[in-house]
Amino acid sequence: MKKILLDDMILTKDLPTAAGSKMLDGYMSLFDATVVEKLTAAGFEIGGKVPVGEMAIDLVGETCYAGATHTAAAAKALKNDTVSGVIAFDVNGAPRRVAAQNDLIFLKPTYGTVSRYGTVPVACSGETVGVMANTVTDCRQVLTAIVGKDERDGTMHADALTYDLAMDMAKPAKKVAILKMAADAEVTAKIEAAKAEMAANGIEITEIESAELMAAKTAWNILMCAELCNNVSRYDGIKYGYRTKNYKTIDELYTNSRTEAFGDLLKTAILFGSDVLSTKNYMAKYDKALRIRRVIAEVFAKLFANADAVLMPACSKMAYTDADSAFEENKYTAPASITGLPAVVAGGVQLIGPAFADSALLDLAKILVKEGK
Repeated sequence: MKKILLDDMILTKDLPTAAGSKMLDGYMSLFDATVVEKLTAAGFEIGGKVPVGEMAIDLVGETCYAGATHTAAAAKALKNDTVSGVIAFDVNGAPRRVAAQNDLIFLKPTYGTVSRYGTVPVACSGETVGVMANTVTDCRQVLTAIVGKDERDGTMHADALTYDLAMDMAKPAKKVAILKMAADAEVTAKIEAAKAEMAANGIEITEIESAELMAAKTAWNILMCAELCNNVSRYDGIKYGYRTKNYKTIDELYTNSRTEAFGDLLKTAILFGSDVLSTKNYMAKYDKALRIRRVIAEVFAKLFANADAVLMPACSKMAYTDADSAFEENKYTAPASITGLPAVVAGGVQLIGPAFADSALLDLAKILVKEGK
């Protein structure tokens, strides 16, 4: 039986789900997520959970309440265990950064093709259940098991394609556009290596610049934090989750439970989300971010009229320091997050494709990592 691991954003009735937060430490779900049901039905053994950063919004897992030793836990699990892959929840690009920095494969599927039912909600309009693996073949195999319509997830495409159908429709990529973005020498070298490998396989390469796509970071930070602010409001120390012992009134119970259980980055995101949803800022910030989302989707639509995929970095460097910020570094991952487009990381770089082009992206990934040669 093939073994699969889940990151700690996926609910399981037999294993605790903490979402990297003290708030949910020891929480036991009453049911399994849809992806767990699908994996079990496909013959996979659930081998356990891997830690994540708090609510999966950080760089690579460094804010996990259990300690920074759990940074990039999914990568460590894949390197040290015989597993087919890790089901990883992509909210703010952390799994893509982990894959890029550890020479792994990660696919963020087209939004609405993999059920989010049974995941810890953070930013529902852009978060996606993805697959991290050592090889493209393993990634494709796991993805095939989890895609498909789920009536319990209202955000799925009404006409969601099965992955088998998507594979049948996949056409070999002929043109790839490279988005010029600043990155360090090591990341730039990986971009150049990917460029050379695709050219050697007969793929036409063009280089592009886009100021509109650079706006994705700011817009996604606004939308993500606004949605997060609403979603974490359920953690009040009453129904479930951490409850402070230091309170005399109901207001103190709410305030102290959240103050003691939430980490600094999550608190920052909550405060920012509250601010952009305020009466003063709703139209100026939140509504404008929604309009920017539409503009970015239109930019990609124009790009895909002349190219089969867009290649860009997934991160600015191959290792982070304490000075690096998830809300700056996500300029590389926000374009796919805010639009719901599929993205694959392979060979340390990222490829974004049109909706439902997941299989075509995996075919490109095989070229980048020379799999099967």
